[in-house]
Amino acid sequence: MNHHVASARPDDEPAAQEAGFAQAVIDGLSSEQKTLPCRFFYDAIGSELFEEITRVPEYYPTRTEAALLEGSAAGIAARTKPGTVLVEFGSGSSRKTEILLAQMPHLAAYVPIDVSEDALREAQERLAQRFPALEVLPVVGDFGADLHLPRELADAPRLGFFPGSTIGNLVPHDAQALLAQMGRQLDGGRLIVGVDLRKDLSVLIPAYNDAAGVTAAFNLNLLTRINRELGGDFDLRGFRHDAVWNGEEGRIEMHLVSRRAQEVHLQGHVFSFREGEHIHTENSYKYTLEGFRRVAEGAGWRVTSVWTDARDWFSLQELSRD
Repeated sequence: MNHHVASARPDDEPAAQEAGFAQAVIDGLSSEQKTLPCRFFYDAIGSELFEEITRVPEYYPTRTEAALLEGSAAGIAARTKPGTVLVEFGSGSSRKTEILLAQMPHLAAYVPIDVSEDALREAQERLAQRFPALEVLPVVGDFGADLHLPRELADAPRLGFFPGSTIGNLVPHDAQALLAQMGRQLDGGRLIVGVDLRKDLSVLIPAYNDAAGVTAAFNLNLLTRINRELGGDFDLRGFRHDAVWNGEEGRIEMHLVSRRAQEVHLQGHVFSFREGEHIHTENSYKYTLEGFRRVAEGAGWRVTSVWTDARDWFSLQELSRD
């Protein structure tokens, strides 16, 4: 196994990352509707909390998708040529990916892409134990950037993997742009994407507002990170987590709600909050099969296979460029 971890871009240096984080936070809190980008949830604590979210009883997507992968992996593998490179966008712990890797002993390599170097190293060490013959070539970087695969894999056929319904965090226009970019990176290959589906609100709302408060801790940890890394003075007791359904947009929204009128200071800026004012932190779009097909086709893909669970809560979709 290859233990080299490639950096996707030269600006992935701590100072540049902090400057980008600070500017995104200042811009978001300066907007009329205050926002914070969800990509900054995933510091070490945020990543641990998200792993915990995937295990709470109310959060159906992870286990539903894992069961779908168990049932579909052999079929996906059967259509995958020997010598293919499996490229995972936003790989995190790579645990679901093991279901696919177990069915694909003839891969040329597995290329996990993630912003967390720690998550990549831990996944690489675990995969080395289970799949000692597999070449793992991690890439540190934002999968939304225009990344390049390791040079030695330039001519290999490619299969993309984008699980977890991460596509739902993007507004449809941006989701379409990302899928088009992935199409260019995969260079005529296929893409397996996890897409969460519309369902009853009695299932949806608790999935993002679990009784144990893990999702609330995950959301509030973003303020902790701003305080620690950017010198902010958010009082976490002054904010609460909320998850709501926006039926017009077809999405769950996560917000941090100010419990009182207050001011927050950050790098020379002062941000005033009214009691009840929201910071919008994340969207999670829920698609119909037809709705996602339109997004995929707008990005130059064709939906060639769809797997859903018995309740039609979640889908795995195979996209092709031909």
